Amino acid sequence: MSLQYRILLRTLRFKTPAGTSRGVYRTRNVWYVVLRQGEKYGLGECAPLPDLSEDALPGDIYTQRLDSFLRQWAETGTFDFSALQNYPSMLFGIETALRTLDNRLLSPFPETAFARGEAAVPVNGLVWMGTYEEMAVRMEEKLRLGFRCIKIKIGAIGFEQEYALIKSLRSRFPASQIQIRVDANGAFSPGEAFDKIEQLARLDLHSIEQPIRAGQREAMADICRFTPLPVALDEELISIHGPEKARLLDQIRPQYVVLKPSLHGGISGAEEWMTEARRRGIGYWLTSALESNVGLNAVAGLAGAHPEIAMHQGLGTGSLFVENFGHTELYLEGENMWARRPAQLQYEQKLCELRQSWENDRTTMHLHTSGSTGTPRPVEAEKAKMRASARRTCAFFGLCAGDTALLCLPLEYVGGMMQAVRAFEAGMQLIPVAPCAQPLRYLRRSPRFAAMTPHQVYETLRHPRQRRLLAGIGDVIVGGGAISPELAAALAALPCRVWSTYGMTETLSHIALRRVGGARPEQVYRPLCGVTVRLNAEGCLCISDPAVCDSEIVTNDLAEIADGGFRITGRRDNVVCSGGLKLQIEALEARLGPIGAPCALTGVPDARFGEALALVFEGQPAQVPAVAALAGERLQGAERPKHILCVPGPLPQTETGKPARKALKELAERLLKNNMLD
Repeated sequence: MSLQYRILLRTLRFKTPAGTSRGVYRTRNVWYVVLRQGEKYGLGECAPLPDLSEDALPGDIYTQRLDSFLRQWAETGTFDFSALQNYPSMLFGIETALRTLDNRLLSPFPETAFARGEAAVPVNGLVWMGTYEEMAVRMEEKLRLGFRCIKIKIGAIGFEQEYALIKSLRSRFPASQIQIRVDANGAFSPGEAFDKIEQLARLDLHSIEQPIRAGQREAMADICRFTPLPVALDEELISIHGPEKARLLDQIRPQYVVLKPSLHGGISGAEEWMTEARRRGIGYWLTSALESNVGLNAVAGLAGAHPEIAMHQGLGTGSLFVENFGHTELYLEGENMWARRPAQLQYEQKLCELRQSWENDRTTMHLHTSGSTGTPRPVEAEKAKMRASARRTCAFFGLCAGDTALLCLPLEYVGGMMQAVRAFEAGMQLIPVAPCAQPLRYLRRSPRFAAMTPHQVYETLRHPRQRRLLAGIGDVIVGGGAISPELAAALAALPCRVWSTYGMTETLSHIALRRVGGARPEQVYRPLCGVTVRLNAEGCLCISDPAVCDSEIVTNDLAEIADGGFRITGRRDNVVCSGGLKLQIEALEARLGPIGAPCALTGVPDARFGEALALVFEGQPAQVPAVAALAGERLQGAERPKHILCVPGPLPQTETGKPARKALKELAERLLKNNMLD
């Protein structure tokens, strides 16, 4: 299958100017290489450093040269990697893109313990050049975050000040507690280097990188031969290829080499340096070279693939830029870099446990109600009925073995558990993403089927790349809360099929669907095969579903039967009886609409009316008059809230994103009581 490619040039801005002995970086260019082969995608980053990289060509020339390499491969199907040895940043980006083809985690080494999230890579805390005061602040921040290896760049503000800064750190922490590395970036002359190294050695440092400029091999060899402080080569390795690598190491005999794949020959070149260093008993570690998260992810993956590097890596540059590539899963926890978020690991572990429970000999499964109208409670669900519900959904949507299904809901509740069961029963490939507001940010391709909450869909639509992924999903079911008219209008513009679900824990997921996205949006929920509904004398929906429920379920949902389906108008238990009038909370919230801040209505005790309507919103007291004015415009007479209450933090919600009505009512009563006391 033919290979297609794209080259994307981006200019990244540093949050804070990055000072080096060669100058100050405020922006930098990176070229992203996007490969496509059928349904497979790969991504790599080419990031040459001006005045340092062997292939730091003018922008247009760099783009043309990179394009020529990729075009040759696309046309011939072969790649001459030897021709790239003088273009290490291009080689690094292309190798990364190749290694990540069809790899959702974007790791060039997907089979390692690091890529699986089972092991972390320790990293150093980097202190950039700046004034003495700026460097001191940065150093303290790294210590506060838990870094036990601090790397300090020197050579810009004067050796005396830099020495004083390092000495102050060492006076507080012995080497057994904090390891200190310094990087001179070739700032010393051969004549002064040894004297400065002797002074630094008194502070019990781990090493010094590149004390003199590259290219002075005899002087560097003398320093490494007699140094009281281990020396690491860095820039010295640039433009060294093939057998020359062994000759350089044999001549200089450094204690360490610092490997930057985008400078030192790509992934393959870095691994060649490792092999030659091991043969000579020379230590090494990996570091990034101011790449964005794509390159950083690749270097971290390479470090994770070499667990023999039992020391801190130089990977703490992922937060340098105002803009960055967000679709990676690197995560810093103290000084440990993980390939995946801890929440993702926990979620995948829960999924494994759920599958084991589903496949064991027990006939029931444990799950919990959502707690939208009260305290969440445990429920025992029969596997046979869960299986019937799952198969009915799969049949409706035509889901079958090999289809992909996004799982991004809590597994303790019916929505997440049943999405997993559907995949188990149909043989679908699950794509688990720990519950979060933007689950599609971690995907590179659209799944066939997805189950999401309204909040997740809303947040996804705000990001163009995620919106495109959402539009590419075959069917999306949205549950766990009401879909606002604004969200429904946004979904109607998408080409995919989006469905609002109606169901509850007792019905083991949805028993009816309403099309809200695509070409034919609907106004009513239509029951699935085998389900019948009616209204009781109080206007509440009653559900009969013999395949899933032993008896008829009488809900608290007020409904209307119309057009071969039903529409929900509110809940009987969400009615505020105020002065003899019954005020339906959901209906009033729909009419109230957006007010510029999250809000909800509830009832509070009232001496005169029995109950009074209260509006609670997230915000500050100064906003109360404006919110009251909006409510007065959109609601009429007795519908207008008697109390406008604000909270600085989020309103109570269930884990599935629904309003926690009981907790909201208690919050409003507490706020009202405090206001009266004030």
